[in-house]
Amino acid sequence: MKQRSAEILLASVIVARATSLLFSRLSMRSLGPFTLMGLRFTLAFAVLLLLFWKRFRGIRLATVARGFALGGTFFAVMTAELYGLRATDSSTTSFLENTAVVWVPLLAAALHRQRPSGKTLLSAGVTLAGVALLTLGKSSFHLGLGELLCLLASVLYACAILLTAKLSREDDPLVLGILQVGFLGLLGVAGAFLFETPRLPQGGAEWGMILALALVCSCFGFTLQPVAQRYVSAERAGTFCALNPLTAAVLGAVFLRERLGAAGVVGAALILTGILIQNRGERQRRPKLARAGT
Repeated sequence: MKQRSAEILLASVIVARATSLLFSRLSMRSLGPFTLMGLRFTLAFAVLLLLFWKRFRGIRLATVARGFALGGTFFAVMTAELYGLRATDSSTTSFLENTAVVWVPLLAAALHRQRPSGKTLLSAGVTLAGVALLTLGKSSFHLGLGELLCLLASVLYACAILLTAKLSREDDPLVLGILQVGFLGLLGVAGAFLFETPRLPQGGAEWGMILALALVCSCFGFTLQPVAQRYVSAERAGTFCALNPLTAAVLGAVFLRERLGAAGVVGAALILTGILIQNRGERQRRPKLARAGT
């Protein structure tokens, strides 16, 4: 896959997952966080396994282990996100979780023992400022338990992006994505039976939200992220996560008649500017790597 195609796929994945906060918040009015995860990801895994069962012929134990590592990391992200979402509003959750745009280059630099490039830091800063303008103007902000959980989710999400970037280059990324979804479902079911009273959704509205989370946000939104990240750097992928609140804001304006306001428009422009800054840096480095034979 060419880099541009991978970037389009990654953007599509992020956009598909942008609706998950809304559906999750509505679903948790009657379902516990672990029950929601168990239903959502188990159903998604069943659909994916039915479609791609041939890819699992002769699967290696190492591949299963990598899939479990990804699923476990994203399970930690989802747990912190959903419990944070229960304690704070969705706009604050969206802002805090997407501070991952800053954590990714900082953690990547620490792992590689080198300073992040100036363009990477500029891109992260501009993008984060855009997310703040887009989301924080909708509600008051204070630092409580919910906000701390959302910050934890952002750090864990940055770790998940870095881990996905590494493992997707070592194995079949589609199989890893499917295994990741399967382990998310398994861990969700285990958590539901250990800490909640699990139950099935009641009525068409609840089932509709679960199906939307399973088919759109999970089958597509989670499974194909390793496929895209195989050809996109972790720093670049981290910047793309800012498309999440941007998409949510646009959908709210179109379908719910929510007003972006001047700050929201400026914030959206800054997010796109930050992504373009990082994109320009990626394009400039690619030819040098190709000439070096890597």
